[in-house]
Amino acid sequence: MQGPPPPPAPTTVPTPPSTPLRVIVADDNPVVRAGLTALLSGRPGITVVAEAADGGAACEAAEHHRPDVVLLDVRMPGMDGLSALPRLVRLAPVLMLTYSRESEIVQECLRRGASGYLVHGEFTADQLLAAVRAVKEGGAHFTSTAAGALGLGSARAHAPSAEIANRCTSSAEALSQLQLNVAQSSSGWTAGRPAAVDRARFRLSAREAEIMDLIASGMTNHQIAAACFISEKTVKNHINRIFAKLHSTSRAEAAAKWLGTAPGPSSRGVG
Repeated sequence: MQGPPPPPAPTTVPTPPSTPLRVIVADDNPVVRAGLTALLSGRPGITVVAEAADGGAACEAAEHHRPDVVLLDVRMPGMDGLSALPRLVRLAPVLMLTYSRESEIVQECLRRGASGYLVHGEFTADQLLAAVRAVKEGGAHFTSTAAGALGLGSARAHAPSAEIANRCTSSAEALSQLQLNVAQSSSGWTAGRPAAVDRARFRLSAREAEIMDLIASGMTNHQIAAACFISEKTVKNHINRIFAKLHSTSRAEAAAKWLGTAPGPSSRGVG
């Protein structure tokens, strides 16, 4: 007498592959572009869906492909990375990947919505991959130079910068805090500034007020020119007009009046 037939062998259902992380690489240097594409495409779970040689092409590619992350250079012909940033960040997280080390550029990229800033030569291939994945998940990543540019002197600004420089973080709060501190620094904010200064009395134009904020934050003419995308000669012309309106003969005197820390009647502005 035969026994019952053996149970059928279990059917193995293959696990569907996870959706790869889709990346756009934007850099005007074809060698850099090709190297990044080869590096990223050779790792599991990541695919480069498009390359771009300038900011305009990067924006068009992002609108078409809707990537998970955009790697973006700063200096490119035509539309540069800074100009493309506001448009790109509405479509995907943007990780700056560049040779540009200037602190003003790092801060401006953060103000315009970049999720991180990597300087070539300061990261390994594995760290780049970790940064790309972290940015996709809402984290932030900065290499040492960029983190140093965001170490603005206060404990709250310096600690997150150092932490993010050494590892990726999944916390968007750290990035938000850095953005807040950068914005406060660029407007000349300090913990000791009076609550209200009647700056309307100085009758500065919007551009002059912007430059006066940067003077008060300690920037040189060269740094102000880079931050405002104007020549140093134009900066000097603005400063001459600012000094005349503030009845000042030095940067220190103008800053004291602007911040409301000048002693005596001069702190109340000019009539």
